[in-house]
Amino acid sequence: MKRAVFDRVGPPAEVLRVEDDVPAPQPGRGEVLVRMLASPINPSDLMYVAGRYGLAPRLPATPGFEGVGVVEASGGGLLGWLRKGKRVAVLNDRHGNWAEYTVAKARQVVPVPDDLPDDQAATFFVNPATAYIMTRDVLAVPSGQWLLQSAAGGELGKMVIRLGRKFGFRTANVVRRREQVDELKQLGADAVLVEGDGPLPEQVGKAVPAGVRYALDPVGGRTGTEVIAALAPGGRCLLYGSLTDEPVSFHPRHAIGNGVRVEGYWLATWARRQRPLAMLRLFRRVLGLMREGVLRSDFSATYPLEEVRKAVEHAAAAGKGGKVLLRIGVR
Repeated sequence: MKRAVFDRVGPPAEVLRVEDDVPAPQPGRGEVLVRMLASPINPSDLMYVAGRYGLAPRLPATPGFEGVGVVEASGGGLLGWLRKGKRVAVLNDRHGNWAEYTVAKARQVVPVPDDLPDDQAATFFVNPATAYIMTRDVLAVPSGQWLLQSAAGGELGKMVIRLGRKFGFRTANVVRRREQVDELKQLGADAVLVEGDGPLPEQVGKAVPAGVRYALDPVGGRTGTEVIAALAPGGRCLLYGSLTDEPVSFHPRHAIGNGVRVEGYWLATWARRQRPLAMLRLFRRVLGLMREGVLRSDFSATYPLEEVRKAVEHAAAAGKGGKVLLRIGVR
């Protein structure tokens, strides 16, 4: 089989290469062998290759945390047997999905219906599930309340805006590029703030005089720091990424006097605490919202696996207009 692989951490466009004629992995008990069809390039994949992610690679390693494929074989167990022959969304934190074949735990592959295209099925887990869980489960933003989010121009940020329109909460959205303002307003954003227009606490205060009690930040650094500082008393912020690889800071009085809470969120950690039936309900909700277009992903380009270096370079570019997809196989 072919696979993308890296032997050392570093800039993805430099350290990634494609190997040919590598033996396909063999599934153990409780695992399945998946013939991969497609896999997106997420910021977490790029950070993983660069050595800046919360999960350290065991070198040589293959990237790709999510994707879609067909289960070819089971290593044993009832769940693996039930998945055999099915097209599945694959969440993979061990072997990587940027390969013609991969192995994943049977409980981390979810059958997807025929009416869901490969590109949407490939992005089933990371953005759609994260956007839904953070807003509807962890923060449970009430109808009519405001949610402040940074990196709002990304695919996950757009999903949060559409979730707000559907469930009745309002969104204040922070972007870096002015050309994103009109796009997000047309999508349904209630307010769009440009970082270069001044300190975020001042901008938020003018846009939402009543104050914002809920916030999401995947950026960290100065942006995350200002998002936290913009929260009203009793506010709550979820940190779910570190795109700048820089720490956030906040004054103790925000926590002591204002009761502001800052918490971390990671999909893998959250999922491990859930029971199987809860996960099944989540998958059904996410699937329904994907069909409605609320949790859809837009794509700017598709590359074959052989062009993985060009693909990751495109995925890292600003203003690319959607996700980048690796097309690995056909049904």
